[in-house]
Amino acid sequence: MREGRSLNPLSNANRLKLGIFGTNGKGGAQTLVPEAYQPTWAASVETARLADDAGFEAILAYARWKGYIAGQPTHASGVTLDPFTWCAGIAQATRRIAVIPTVHASAMHPVVVAKQSATIDIISGGRMALNVVGGWNVQELVMFGSPMAEHDARYDHLEEWLRIVQRLWRDEEEFDHEGRFFKIERGSSMPKPLQRPSPPIVNAGGSDRGQSFACEHSDVCFLILRSEDPEKIASQIASYKTMARERYGREVQVWTYAYCVQRETAEAAERYLDYYAVEHADGPSLDAWSAGIGAQTKILSSPEAVRAFRKRFAAGAGGSALVGTAEDIAARLAVLSEAGLDGVLLIWVDFVDGLRRFTADVLPLLEKRGLRSPVA
Repeated sequence: MREGRSLNPLSNANRLKLGIFGTNGKGGAQTLVPEAYQPTWAASVETARLADDAGFEAILAYARWKGYIAGQPTHASGVTLDPFTWCAGIAQATRRIAVIPTVHASAMHPVVVAKQSATIDIISGGRMALNVVGGWNVQELVMFGSPMAEHDARYDHLEEWLRIVQRLWRDEEEFDHEGRFFKIERGSSMPKPLQRPSPPIVNAGGSDRGQSFACEHSDVCFLILRSEDPEKIASQIASYKTMARERYGREVQVWTYAYCVQRETAEAAERYLDYYAVEHADGPSLDAWSAGIGAQTKILSSPEAVRAFRKRFAAGAGGSALVGTAEDIAARLAVLSEAGLDGVLLIWVDFVDGLRRFTADVLPLLEKRGLRSPVA
């Protein structure tokens, strides 16, 4: 992290940082079980405060303008609270945790996002970061008159868009910009964010072009771990940190996300995983989500790879598995940390139940392993 971000918990000294993912929507699980999380405001605040009180570093709100299934606008995948206004409210409801709204560059103008982000940073007291994405859900982007561009061209657009946002955060004087995608006349945005030179940038580029973008422009690189083998995980993580350091002269954090199923025994955890991710998987939503991810992101290399990840998609958006007892989960997180991972966003089917179990039983084990400090 660069200087001027001392209030942001993403900069703290914990070796393994923690966050929660997607509580402005249904979370990451593609399931029809009745206990699945619902994105009410009361649930949003309750889960945010549980994570905040436990000392978690981040809450990431994803952007979703329309659900995955064409012709079914009321499907749960499209019931998502706007990440910017949601993060402003969550910032006011919490004390320490970072709030991270997601923005589709093709859907929102950089002048608007610069102002909204600065406002959230001020409301939160310097606890904001911005997750920037090019987007992959074709049917939601066409609502904005932004047909899906070719994969690498989306990163060209995102790069120009981000440079404008960061200049609006930084420059005190008005400026003109005329590029391939944007024309700005006498651009300016006041007030500036509290964090200088800017709030941290988050990006989940997984293709070759995406990885290059993330290493050059983001402070936190998110990735889907493609293997369960510690050596292969370490190699994947190192590829980002090495590229950022050697090609761009930068230091980055690398995070992933993971679905968490914690029970008293490993067998009980596996049974619950099969119950919600196999027996009661939301098949139509899962099919549409998998097809979109496979066709547009290049995160997974082939249709075969997408099919192999199907259970992971159902369990928690393709994240890694944290399944078993508290000891099992703490041990697996220690393996990920040893492989070089800096942080994990966690997903539960029932976030309130999951956060309470994790805070009571897993966090003390992570503290004993030296991966985290107790909450002051």
